[in-house]
Amino acid sequence: MSSISPSRIPRLWTILRVVQRYRLQEFFGNKPPRHHDPRPRGERLRLALEELGPVFIKLGQALSTRPDVLPPDLALELSKLQDRVPPFPSEQAIAQIEEALGKPIGDIFLEFDPVPLASASVAQVHTARLKPTSPNDPGFEVVVKVLRPGIEKTIHDDVQLMYLCAELAEKFSAAARRVRPRAIVQEYERIVFDELDLMREGGNAAQLRRNWLGSPLIYHPAVFFDYTRPNVLVMERIHGISIRELDRLRRLGVDFKVLGERGVEIFFKQTFRDNFFHADMHPGNIFVDATNVKDPSYIAVDFGIVGQLSAMDQRYLAENLLAFFNRDYKRVAELHLESEWVPGDTRLEDFEAAIRTVCEPIFQKPLSEISFGFFLLRLFQVARRFNYQVQPQLVLLQKTLLNIEGLGRQLYPELDLWKTAKPILEEWMRNRIGPARWLSQARRDIPALAESLPVLVQQVVRGLERGDGLDAGSRRSIDALRKELREQQQRQRRNLIGAALFVGGMLMWCTHIIEPQFGPVLPVLSLLAGVVVWWRAGRS
Repeated sequence: MSSISPSRIPRLWTILRVVQRYRLQEFFGNKPPRHHDPRPRGERLRLALEELGPVFIKLGQALSTRPDVLPPDLALELSKLQDRVPPFPSEQAIAQIEEALGKPIGDIFLEFDPVPLASASVAQVHTARLKPTSPNDPGFEVVVKVLRPGIEKTIHDDVQLMYLCAELAEKFSAAARRVRPRAIVQEYERIVFDELDLMREGGNAAQLRRNWLGSPLIYHPAVFFDYTRPNVLVMERIHGISIRELDRLRRLGVDFKVLGERGVEIFFKQTFRDNFFHADMHPGNIFVDATNVKDPSYIAVDFGIVGQLSAMDQRYLAENLLAFFNRDYKRVAELHLESEWVPGDTRLEDFEAAIRTVCEPIFQKPLSEISFGFFLLRLFQVARRFNYQVQPQLVLLQKTLLNIEGLGRQLYPELDLWKTAKPILEEWMRNRIGPARWLSQARRDIPALAESLPVLVQQVVRGLERGDGLDAGSRRSIDALRKELREQQQRQRRNLIGAALFVGGMLMWCTHIIEPQFGPVLPVLSLLAGVVVWWRAGRS
């Protein structure tokens, strides 16, 4: 169990007093106290976290996106937590900027507003203008993000106390053990400490900007790395309308249907095309460029949290979603088993029936009549019966998808989430199994294989000449290698045959070198045969 230093005892005492004041003992499996608080438990928990300060507020926000581990009443109430805290003195911000950049602030900025533009739990933002670099340069408008002084120690100390509380809860409460509080704290610790490195945030912003530069859908501000340090971030200032100002956007006549569809398109392209998605897409981080109200676009800010998936998770997730859209519940169940998201001894038919029970009622309904969050909650509840293992790598994606749903519901309640997303997923899957993908994979893999195969063969032959014995594990490994080599050779042969048939068909079609009596039959058959061979190679 975590130890407590004497310096942390006052903070622990404060936490215990807040737990007592809001009658939160029931969350630890205890009986309700004699003097019962009539307010709902979710409201009491939210107020307690707000009183405990920024670190606990962010924990509550993280928990609000976990319908797989929290009851719906708690998740809904915690989603109301606002990350707005009083600013720290501008003198401290200026001193931190000057220390980080090694120059007086007047040598860097032509203008610097000491009044913060925004203040959050780990940092605050000031507007500024960089000094001109030429006579005709008016100076670039920027925002300067500065970490709160001492926030690393504050977060570290509070996280250690969270671990202690989680360990106590798991030790004395069976209900708490089911929620796995230590795993939740560990996940939160990783996310919040990533947010404390503003160089990392700058790198995230630069990658997103590179992925979407020139797109009519979304804009990401430029980062000035010459003036960016781990505790100071200088970024292009954007001018847009906050997505929270819906009344203002309506008065301007902004097309909400376009905005809703583009939000879904951005999410799915970030996830599958780029495999690099903004994972903190709450309304405070989203602005609208309403220059053309009939063709509006998004502007994103705050890139402290991003997500990526492994190639395997990407493929399984895409296939799962497509199977959902096609109501192929058997395939969904098979994918969960193949990816080991549920135990291998799960009876396929039972799991398929449970998924159908959850999914069937939600299809062919507009977003105004369904809640994807509720759907996920029901799916997790059903899957838990089959010992479903929560996938940590998918938690950020789930959180982002819930944010996108909330945004879509506000903007355009009739938005058909499935209709918008399905073509993007289908195109991604086609690109993964198409000829271009195979040729690219072959160009990347064949040189390495050609280089390593002779060495591998020599090592095996020398080992056999020396009489080295092979145990059962080694034999299985060699058998698996032989099988993989045979399969690769078969795939390569099929790809070459398919390419020859396809190219030959195209040549016959375009050059008319065949006899007239055959007409277009031979070119068409050759083209179709090439496609079939390619498809079989991809399936294998």
